[in-house]
Amino acid sequence: MAAAAGTNRGVITVSVMLATIMQALDTTIANVALPHMQGTLSATQDQMTWVLTSYIVAAAIMIPFTGWLATRIDRKIVFLCSIAGFTIASALCGLAQSISQMVLFRLLQGVSGAALVPLSQAILFDINPREAHGRAMATWGIGVTLGPILGPALGGWLTQNYNWRWVFYINLPIGILAFLGLLFYLPPRKDNRASPFDFFGFITLSAAIGALQLVMDRGQLLDWFSSTEIVAEAVVAGLALYLFVIHMLTHEHPFINRALFKDANFLASNVFIFVVGVVLFATLALLPPMLQNLMNYPVVTTGFVTAPRGIGTLLAMITVGRLIGRVDSRLLIGFGLVLTSAAAWQMTHFSLLMNSWPIVTSGMLQGFGVGFVYVPLSTVAFATLAERYRTEGTAFFNLLRNLGSSIGISAVQTLLTRNTQALHESLASHITPYAAALRPELGAEMSSPAALAALNGEVTRQAGMIAYIDDFKLIMIMTLGLLPLLLLMRRGGGAGSESGAVID
Repeated sequence: MAAAAGTNRGVITVSVMLATIMQALDTTIANVALPHMQGTLSATQDQMTWVLTSYIVAAAIMIPFTGWLATRIDRKIVFLCSIAGFTIASALCGLAQSISQMVLFRLLQGVSGAALVPLSQAILFDINPREAHGRAMATWGIGVTLGPILGPALGGWLTQNYNWRWVFYINLPIGILAFLGLLFYLPPRKDNRASPFDFFGFITLSAAIGALQLVMDRGQLLDWFSSTEIVAEAVVAGLALYLFVIHMLTHEHPFINRALFKDANFLASNVFIFVVGVVLFATLALLPPMLQNLMNYPVVTTGFVTAPRGIGTLLAMITVGRLIGRVDSRLLIGFGLVLTSAAAWQMTHFSLLMNSWPIVTSGMLQGFGVGFVYVPLSTVAFATLAERYRTEGTAFFNLLRNLGSSIGISAVQTLLTRNTQALHESLASHITPYAAALRPELGAEMSSPAALAALNGEVTRQAGMIAYIDDFKLIMIMTLGLLPLLLLMRRGGGAGSESGAVID
């Protein structure tokens, strides 16, 4: 396919990246617009959570199906249908007049958009020779990581200056350009594998992923396992996953090919990408509410001070794209992990009295570190994997990244809420009418309702800040814990390595 792409490689790359950025943006761009949507659509807070949950669950379920579908149907047709479906669904989301319409159209958006990221990665692998895979993954990584990072800033700006509906309408010109570019320049590609569809494997995997996503997305809202709904969903997820794994190990033609897991690089890279999803998206989920709720940053300002994270990622990917093949990929990944840990350590020193500079510098450092991890990791994962497994491999790779982000966000949000409550109780226990440090400040007004309310608000702010710092410490520890896993990877794994490819 690399030869067939020929002089059209640049147009195909731009078109593929447009599709990738469009899908990646939608993972975060709608979040800041939810309060405005809620008023327009006359929806409750619980109903609004389904605007996010429906999209995430639909995309998660359909990602594995993308790998199977693209090996039976021309990949070009699958990709074009996905772009068209996602663009149309985006327009429908912008036109939605009720919460039921919005949830339905977001569901359609998730189903259509599931194929965009894994197929874009597979296409970039195919249209570039093996020695250029590092640069190709640097290009792909820019779209995948910059989309979620820039989403809140762009979403806040569009919502504040125009209307929340433009959060969805912005996808229309991007989708049309991507569709036309690939329609005219992407050569057809079909793997011609005629193994039968594993219906039982698909159903059990879909049930496991869907139930797990519902647990993660609704757990905090429903107080986790004190809710009958969450318990039922957890049981369904565990049972379905067990049935899927047993079926995959024993079935002649499983839904996810067992040969994928015979490759040490691919297996280790999937563990890494899961934790990278946790670290990257958990941080993105923590910073905006911290800045807006504790430090009173406006939405647009919050977007701008967190945007330098994207600049760091961009610089890292430009740099590492030139180093792939020259430097052992494990060293590049290790360097990125150290930088990411250093950024999380810097975040543990955040204070309510700080200006925006520590946010900018730590964000840029973390973005630079994630860029150094993402590119070589994406390259190593497929360096020794046989080409015929590439489409299924990219689908599974991106599935784990999405699951990692979902689990990470839910985990840090839960810890944040519970730690804030516990710390509030602890701090409040030291406040008494006899506390010498408080009397000069409040004096005789200490017993007034206004003074007590102000004091309680400040205690809540301080407890919240400590809880955020505890989350950043957890992210730092998780990142450092990945370093020993580098030993599971084969030496090198550069773009030019072809040895050790997995065979049946």
